[in-house]
Amino acid sequence: MKNFRRLLGYAKKYWFQILLALVCALVSSLGVVAATYLNGVAIDYIHGPGAVDFPGLIQILIGLGAIYVISSLFQWFISRYANKVSYLVVRDMRRDTFHNLNLQPLSYYDNHPHGDIISRFTNDLDSVSDAMAVSITNAFSGIVTLISAVAFMFYLNVTITVTILVLTPICLIVAYFITKFSQKTFTRQQQSVGELSSFAAEIVGNQKIVKAFGREGLECEEFNNISDRLRKTATHAMFASAMVNPSTRFVNNICYIAVGIAGGIIAVTQGVSVGIISSFLIYSAQFAKPFNEISGITAQLQTAFASLERIFAVIDAPPQTSDIPDAMELHDCKGHVCFDHVSFSYRSDQKLIQDFCFEAKPGQTIAIVGPTGCGKTTLVNLLMRFYEVTDGAILIDGIDTRRITRDSLRQSFGMVLQDTWLMGGSIRENLTYGKPDATQEEIEQAAKAAHAHGFITRLKYGYDTVVSQEGGQLSQGQRQLLTIARAMLADPEMLILDEATSSIDTLTEIRIQKAFLKLMEGRTSFVIAHRLSTIVNADQILVMNQGNIVEQGTHTQLLEKKGFYYELYNSQYANS
Repeated sequence: MKNFRRLLGYAKKYWFQILLALVCALVSSLGVVAATYLNGVAIDYIHGPGAVDFPGLIQILIGLGAIYVISSLFQWFISRYANKVSYLVVRDMRRDTFHNLNLQPLSYYDNHPHGDIISRFTNDLDSVSDAMAVSITNAFSGIVTLISAVAFMFYLNVTITVTILVLTPICLIVAYFITKFSQKTFTRQQQSVGELSSFAAEIVGNQKIVKAFGREGLECEEFNNISDRLRKTATHAMFASAMVNPSTRFVNNICYIAVGIAGGIIAVTQGVSVGIISSFLIYSAQFAKPFNEISGITAQLQTAFASLERIFAVIDAPPQTSDIPDAMELHDCKGHVCFDHVSFSYRSDQKLIQDFCFEAKPGQTIAIVGPTGCGKTTLVNLLMRFYEVTDGAILIDGIDTRRITRDSLRQSFGMVLQDTWLMGGSIRENLTYGKPDATQEEIEQAAKAAHAHGFITRLKYGYDTVVSQEGGQLSQGQRQLLTIARAMLADPEMLILDEATSSIDTLTEIRIQKAFLKLMEGRTSFVIAHRLSTIVNADQILVMNQGNIVEQGTHTQLLEKKGFYYELYNSQYANS
């Protein structure tokens, strides 16, 4: 119920549309109930063979036609407003979910499959939207029908009405117990949907690797296993839910029989007309209709409740720690960076970086090398405050980064990563991602410096060519050149290059290195490199192993030591 109350909190902002839906439900349902009464009156106009009050009957039929037209029209209005409210509410929930996701630390994405997160945006929120639209329509119409039908029934005959009201709660009791039993299965069903979406997104996004290793059959088998688990949970959920509707209808049929028996007895003993008994039989069906409709969409409602739980789990996920109240903006950064006895670990039981000390002077190029898993990328994550240090401090221009706002800190860095990322949009939009107000001249200068201008102009639409992360119109090397141009255009005070030329041919790499040297002039730059030939001109080379600096110096100095760096370097070029 807590999640349901929160859903109502989203819906109350659209009280006017809800009020209109309620008014339409009132008109439509009153029309249906009034038509039922007129049906009984019309039957009583038929007294017997050759004894029919045709003038009165015709008037009733004309009135019934008008009522049904008006009722149908207002029923359409109910659906219209119900769908509008559901779409508006889900829009707000989707907005809040996405907003909170952007506030999450990177650790959240490390611990949650991306496909499952996307499933919450699509499958789960769509389930809520569909259930809301149907529920508003059925609930509003049902409430008005129940109240008005009971009123008309009491007006016609109290005894038969009491008989119906005594039997009706049995429907609610049956529905409650079955629903309570089946809710857990719907939660497991939605979890399985998220697992399937996550697996599908992973395999579809990495088809080259799947095909390269001939894993199509094995991945299909794994997909079938997940799909089969979803089938089992969905079958259990639907079976339990499907018990609600026939169970309530069984009770309704008993109620219908009771009405017929009671009506027959009263007709004989009290002289109640056939028309009134006929109206009662229809009223009993109308009285049961809302319960039948709700029970008919039980599966949809339970899926929605399970989805709400998953959606609010994202909305309620604690965001990353906020900047301290007196955090300062970083302006005119000189690029003096100091790691002061820094310790960090992703897990408390697995140490990574311990008592790390290092100083980078303004304008220096710092290369970071070492075997996989030694902590190179972790240093960058700490420097950008993607993660917070466990102990010690990182200082920029003598200021602890925790005293600097994250936005201004990150805007002081330009990043070019090994994994290229281009958003869906034009090349121009991608290049100006970090500097939206850049002029065309600035864009072209950055592209030329990154040796990307040539292939861009050869494209049919030039800088207006639309690209995407999955699109194949650009090679991997060309995509990486665009990310380099993007960093150059942003013109940051400091640079982070994480194996930034790994997908570029040797000739272009030499040109890019020259462009980088020009870009890095006067800027403190951190270069993570696996190909050691790219960092021979670095002012300092940090050689890392198991989270610690094991060697430090220039390329020449480190080779002369004939230590760990010497072994790394020669392992790459011994056969060259």
